[in-house]
Amino acid sequence: MALSGRLKPALPLLPLLPALVFPPLLIQMLGDLHGGGLTLLSQFVVAAFQPSLDPTVLSAQVTGLQITLITALLSWSLSCVVGVLLGLISSRTIWVLVSGTAGASRWIRRLLSPLRSLHELIWGLLLLQIFGLSSWVAVMAIALPYAALMARVVADQIDSRDIPAMKALRSNGAGTIPTLITALLPSFAESLSHHMAHRLECALRSALLLGVFGLGGLGTDLALSMQSLQFNELWSGLWLLAMAMGSLEVLTHRLGVKLIGALILLAPGVGAGWGRLLAMDLSMPQLMLPLTDLSGSGALNAAIEALPTAPWLTLIGSTIWLTALAAAVAIGGPPLGLLLWPGRYGVVMQRVSWGLMRLFPPPLTALLLLLLAKPSLGLAAIALGLHHLGVMGRVLQDELDSRSNATRTAMQCSGASQRLCWLYGDLAGASRNYLAYAAYRMDVILRDTAVVALVGGAGLGWQLRESLTSFHWALVIWLVLAYALLTMAGEMVSERLQNHWACEAGGL
Repeated sequence: MALSGRLKPALPLLPLLPALVFPPLLIQMLGDLHGGGLTLLSQFVVAAFQPSLDPTVLSAQVTGLQITLITALLSWSLSCVVGVLLGLISSRTIWVLVSGTAGASRWIRRLLSPLRSLHELIWGLLLLQIFGLSSWVAVMAIALPYAALMARVVADQIDSRDIPAMKALRSNGAGTIPTLITALLPSFAESLSHHMAHRLECALRSALLLGVFGLGGLGTDLALSMQSLQFNELWSGLWLLAMAMGSLEVLTHRLGVKLIGALILLAPGVGAGWGRLLAMDLSMPQLMLPLTDLSGSGALNAAIEALPTAPWLTLIGSTIWLTALAAAVAIGGPPLGLLLWPGRYGVVMQRVSWGLMRLFPPPLTALLLLLLAKPSLGLAAIALGLHHLGVMGRVLQDELDSRSNATRTAMQCSGASQRLCWLYGDLAGASRNYLAYAAYRMDVILRDTAVVALVGGAGLGWQLRESLTSFHWALVIWLVLAYALLTMAGEMVSERLQNHWACEAGGL
């Protein structure tokens, strides 16, 4: 009798399948190993327990941390305000409410897509070339993509809700503005405030990352300490950062809707005043790029000549391959670790390791790995994947903690082993939500390839940085366009995957 159904892996095995990437990556790492960095790596580990307590170093790092916090606060508040306004005008529901048709909302969403498709590091490098070194460059580099992302979240929140009160008000002749204020906005205010609180943590990580690439703050101090192999100073900065991130996490979890709103409104004044105390340059940035030298026909000819000079298939292929490898490391790592070490101590140790992975920006992780192995695409994938593994580990553990352990208890009573109970009791229930979030994370990883592509010497991010360094603006335009199209395509794929697993999780 012929088989009519398709063979599918069991549900709890799906989050583990990406972990198949570990054997070939480890084999490549073993082939690229060199022993020159073992002594330095041991010094780095020891320095974690002996951070520098030099008052001069600590004073400089505390100042750098404050600059990073101010940058994060200003960019976050600006992106929240602009993002909510853009979200309202890109919502189908609101356009139907105002004009009776939703056609304009589709065009606004498409216009916003390029803004959010570029990583904040690319925005930072572009703005740096145009406006020179200024504190506002880092703020705008974060605020631009974050505002577009916030607009998408706001529009999706509004359009995905069926609000009976809004229909009732409209049928009774209520105006557009009273209907929006009374029925629509309160319905998603709480979930939006949670997302805004999460974005503040993301803004802090982005501000730190921009600092690693020379835009000031604690990230610059960490990068200089790493490059000069001053591991004790590096760890004093990392512990300061860990305390700041922990405090921010506790604070944002306790803030309600009103306090989040008040913080957004007060942040610009607080940030500007705080920045002046630290002598930050918050003056209006001046245009540095000589745009007057560009003529229309000259720019067009230069762009046409630059197009065939880049190996596009190789660049795009290596970017996609880097994304796939890093995503596999990030998604498959946490369930594999918990399966191999499921006990109480194992969970505690893995939580600590996930926290350290989130603490390290991917470029610093890449520099550490370079102490042991030669640069390669696989090494870049591991560096990027480990940072996101820390994020995915926290997501998986939060999902497991929020679920009932009744199935696992029943399996334990029937004599099943601890690993089998965890696999089919705990992980089976959390798999769909975990995979839904993993689909979103793949989209983020694709954007982050620009951060570590330099290590692998391949990909669009590497070529973009090379072109920016040589002021090859004609090729920069094509590379930015290619990056935007690729990340938008990745965004569409991740949305479909996310919706698939979210619907599965909801039993739809």
